[in-house]
Amino acid sequence: MQFKLNSLLRPHIAKLQPYTSARDEYTGKIGVFLDANENPYGSVTDQDYNRYPDPYQSELKEEISLIKQVKPSQIFLGNGSDEAIDLLFRAFCNPGKDNVILLPPTYGMYEVSASINDVEIRRVALTSDFQLQPNKVLDAVDDNTKIIFVCTPNNPSGNKLKRDDIELLLRKFKGIVVIDEAYIDFNDEPSFTTELDNFPNLLVIQTFSKAWGLASLRLGMAFGSEEIIGILNKIKPPYNISGLTQETVLAAIRNNKKVKKMIEGILKERSFMQENLEKLTFVQNIFPSQANFLLIKIPHATEVYNELIEQKVIVRNRSKVLLCEDCLRISVGTRKENEEFLKALVKIAPKKV
Repeated sequence: MQFKLNSLLRPHIAKLQPYTSARDEYTGKIGVFLDANENPYGSVTDQDYNRYPDPYQSELKEEISLIKQVKPSQIFLGNGSDEAIDLLFRAFCNPGKDNVILLPPTYGMYEVSASINDVEIRRVALTSDFQLQPNKVLDAVDDNTKIIFVCTPNNPSGNKLKRDDIELLLRKFKGIVVIDEAYIDFNDEPSFTTELDNFPNLLVIQTFSKAWGLASLRLGMAFGSEEIIGILNKIKPPYNISGLTQETVLAAIRNNKKVKKMIEGILKERSFMQENLEKLTFVQNIFPSQANFLLIKIPHATEVYNELIEQKVIVRNRSKVLLCEDCLRISVGTRKENEEFLKALVKIAPKKV
């Protein structure tokens, strides 16, 4: 099925003349800057934050392109991945007319962004072992379906979805397939960024919040064709990524040996948690995980969750989520944190069986 990007765009977005900032008109770093109504005396801190940052994060994208093996022009950077998700709705989905397909249980912001933008949601549940039903997904598609959101490794289940099923959607669907890879660094399969040149309707989302340990900076990445990335850049706020964030992430990328050690540590602790949870007879299921968390099924999960909070051990209760009844999602912590969780769980949970 042929993919035609312009046919997906909202008409007024296709005609939109984007805001032009001072840094669009002059991109140099040296000169007498009297064009952006900035404070010429510096900032109230010891750092030079009086100048607006690069609106397209060119230096940062060059560094990211090297580690992700994509072109800088195939990268969009947003205020968290949530900005890219929201911009996709605003660019491609006509309110009250178009629809998107979600695959529950999945990341909750897809639904929130759809609702904010008045876009119909069509749900095609994953199987009981949290896998895609690609034919059912394609059956749910009509002429107004613009986007399918696929999360792999999936949140909240933690498993990776079958690659062949995802590729079937990419081949058969004439709209955009968004693959959210927030947890890709803990996975044993290559990223779908390796397929960008094969599928013009593919958009891959990643983040610096998980493996890189930079959640507070709110920097998300989207990778796609130059045409799709160009549209996101066209409608984003002019200076959506602060200069401080750009500088900090640049420093992190140039010291990326640390992130490799952190990933190794998280994988080691995930195995530690898995092994110890398997010893507990009241744990009914530990779902396979390719992420930095584990989803477990236990009796009376909500009551256990509440008592864990009383012990100041905070996990995520997913019991109200489709296919996750009586399930808790536990992020992998340090060895000390993991041991404290296990100790509290052993103390609380058997009383509820």
